Amino acid sequence: MLTLPNILTLSRIFAVPLLAALLWWPTWPLGYALGFAMYCLMGVTDYFDGYLARAQGTVSKLGVFLDPIADKIMVAAVILVLTAQGVLTGPYVGDMHVIAGLVILLREIAVSGLREFLGGIQVSVPVSRLAKWKTTLQMIALGALILGGAMPWWTLRLGGIVCNVPHTVGLTTLWGAAVLTVVTGWDYLRVGLKHMD
Repeated sequence: MLTLPNILTLSRIFAVPLLAALLWWPTWPLGYALGFAMYCLMGVTDYFDGYLARAQGTVSKLGVFLDPIADKIMVAAVILVLTAQGVLTGPYVGDMHVIAGLVILLREIAVSGLREFLGGIQVSVPVSRLAKWKTTLQMIALGALILGGAMPWWTLRLGGIVCNVPHTVGLTTLWGAAVLTVVTGWDYLRVGLKHMD
């Protein structure tokens, strides 16, 4: 049970409160820089826990169970903290960017429930390539938003509005992830509806 891949997965879960604490003060660039480093480290462990489990032949039921939960906990915590601290705001639409974060959270909850239902009737839903792109965009978006807080001086003037470059990239890719979230969520729902009476 306590294999290296499982320890890496558990370390991501236990690191989430510290990551949230570092992101709590959006006017503290050092905290956001440390948060960005931790976020990147958590992403690296996410890759290596799966790679090591497959390479060592130590894929366990606990690891299969914990890995997606660790990812969802981290994403949800970052979105909620950034929303609470007013980071999900930007030019032109203000705090409407929160909707993109909300769409992502709602999809994660809905798909988790759907997977639980389908698992109960012995139906597995493989992760699609589009869902992997969604996850990639989502991770880039949140990382860029954190990086924007670490580098408040990295700005660009767009039509009279001064924008933080990583923050703007983060908000843009967050919307891209939200769109893919809806598309992939519908794909999962369509599969699930075939097995519902």
